[in-house]
Amino acid sequence: MRLLLIEDEEDLINTLSRGLRKVGYAVDTATDGRDGLDLFYMNEYDLIILDLNLPSMDGLEILSKIREENQDCKILILSARSNYEQRIEGLDKGADDYLVKPFDFGELNARIRNLLRRSFTQQSSKLKYENIIIDMAKRTVYGENNENIDIRPKEFAILEYLIMNRGRVISAEELIEHIWDNDESMFSNVIKVHLSNLRKKLSQHCKEEIILNVRGVGYTINEGESEKWLIGYH
Repeated sequence: MRLLLIEDEEDLINTLSRGLRKVGYAVDTATDGRDGLDLFYMNEYDLIILDLNLPSMDGLEILSKIREENQDCKILILSARSNYEQRIEGLDKGADDYLVKPFDFGELNARIRNLLRRSFTQQSSKLKYENIIIDMAKRTVYGENNENIDIRPKEFAILEYLIMNRGRVISAEELIEHIWDNDESMFSNVIKVHLSNLRKKLSQHCKEEIILNVRGVGYTINEGESEKWLIGYH
């Protein structure tokens, strides 16, 4: 999933971007309000983390402009403005959540996961396909006997995006747009390499392929027979 972080505190933006990338998100950053809005216009994001006190343009103005263009992108306000009226104003203008500074990174991460699951109508954090269990919250994959399957962060990000978009074919370009950020250089074969490695690891535990290649179009999750997928597995 690709996030946009608009925050003018250099130390905070560096800490948050490192932490979010470590747990598997692609993150673009801006320390200026207008720069952040420009990034929104140029790229497609799954979630935006927005400070309110920003140079050149206030966060609430950015929020309003984003909502004029896009009603679906999830927006989480991250601000020191903590009184009740200010929180209500942010939510009334279209924010999906509001977290007051100072905050715990674990809580921020949990709120991001919750908003993204809501975006893709995936309410459960655990899924099971044949002999594989996918924990969306912990971003891990393991077999039925609890053996860990060594899925790298970018591989999990691909699997997560395909799962959350079950029922449609995802092009390589869309995967790149949502999984790689502006700080990473891309090369033409990167998706094929990651997908090949991911499919090999999963195939060792499943009789059927989880990820299907639709020639000339892209990739999709194998819906299979209805009993193949168990949502909300415990």
